[in-house]
Amino acid sequence: MTAQETAAYVIAQAPVPPNDPGGQGEDFGKSSPVGLVLLILFAIAVVFLIRSMTKHLRKLPVSFDEEKAAAAAPAKVKRAEAAKAKAEAEAASEGEARSEAEPSEAKQGKDETP
Repeated sequence: MTAQETAAYVIAQAPVPPNDPGGQGEDFGKSSPVGLVLLILFAIAVVFLIRSMTKHLRKLPVSFDEEKAAAAAPAKVKRAEAAKAKAEAEAASEGEARSEAEPSEAKQGKDETP
């Protein structure tokens, strides 16, 4: 069978009789209770996702520029950063003091051992 014969055969077929519902039986278009439950669950999930996204978006800074962010930062954040810097400076000064004290302690430890 050639392509022309196939096309002629498809075109020459009789149309579907008008009493045929076209695959639409008596239950066509009806939904079961399971469909309703799924629809409600999806709606609840969307509500929770929107709430979560809103919370995360509120945490974002107004601007990602460092200068603008520093100017817009609340005083609490600035105090926390200052306290962190002070603690790091104290830890560094203690580390220097320990490194200076270790040689003298090491000499004392050697003198005390028999």
